[in-house]
Amino acid sequence: MRSESSIRYSIVVPFYNEQENVPALYMKLTDVMDGIGEPYELVFIDDGSRDETFKVLAEIFEHDRRVNLVRLRRNFGQTAALKAGFDFARGEVIISMDGDLQHDPDEIPRFLEKIEEGYDLVSGWRFQRRDHWLLRQVPSRAVNWMVAKLSGIELHDFGTTFKAYRREIIQEIQLYGELHRFIPALASSTGAKIAEVPIVTHERKMGKGRKSGYGIGRTIRVFLDLMIVKFLQDYSTRPAQFFGLVGVAGIGLSGLLALFLAFEKLYGHQTIVAEHGPMAFLAVALFVTGIQFIAMGLLGEISARTYYESQNKPIYALREVKSHRKEAGDSTEQTRPSGSSDR
Repeated sequence: MRSESSIRYSIVVPFYNEQENVPALYMKLTDVMDGIGEPYELVFIDDGSRDETFKVLAEIFEHDRRVNLVRLRRNFGQTAALKAGFDFARGEVIISMDGDLQHDPDEIPRFLEKIEEGYDLVSGWRFQRRDHWLLRQVPSRAVNWMVAKLSGIELHDFGTTFKAYRREIIQEIQLYGELHRFIPALASSTGAKIAEVPIVTHERKMGKGRKSGYGIGRTIRVFLDLMIVKFLQDYSTRPAQFFGLVGVAGIGLSGLLALFLAFEKLYGHQTIVAEHGPMAFLAVALFVTGIQFIAMGLLGEISARTYYESQNKPIYALREVKSHRKEAGDSTEQTRPSGSSDR
């Protein structure tokens, strides 16, 4: 068996209630990857499936030494499942895709061609979508437009899971919540070179996995996540500048109002409370709020330093891991995320 360090490609696929789709996807993946002719591994993640998905995956594992299984204790969501796969993968290039057969493995060589051209991250672009144009396509395009403008990355499609990464890029990114759709934006802050390739998505025919696409509620959640990503990109290491600017602006506006009120009192001989009561209360509120924002920025600086100087806690909990690496004498310590524990 090849040593772990010789693995060229890792294919990371999260599954959730996809027992019907697993065999077909496995066969397609092995056909494509065998045709490429480079050493590879398949990292399959069972994200707390309630059907026979893990049983089917375990049967495949028993017959193929290139297959690795990561089983989560419950359904943690797509971001956590992908992160579990990224942490376990040991290939120089990591390809992620959905397990519902909507992503065609035949597209993988096109991603790898871009990687060979020198790109660090290659994202798929679903240029011919077949889902509902009003409920999913319109909100999705609006979100992609906002992400592109705020992140400064000219991609058409941020939401698809079908992407290829250099290992050092993706394993440096901390994922939580539903931030997997913003991986290109997060990677750009580390200086990653990003490209995009058009892909064709197929209609889902089998399985009962997680629903895909955007609705109005999902769009709102994505917008809130986008605000987080924008803050992480620009101010995660200097929160005092963000909150401090807001605080100084509030105090400055409060000062201007105070000067106006003082002028009216001294030269206009007006009764401030009677004539300008609401303005006086606004000046006080702005001053107090400005002080609070500055204090929040200082606390943010302390929190940021604590975060960057401490160990990272994983966002998932493992139930079990199946891998042939152990049989080859590889150390399992390096595949266990920091902060996790066996139970």
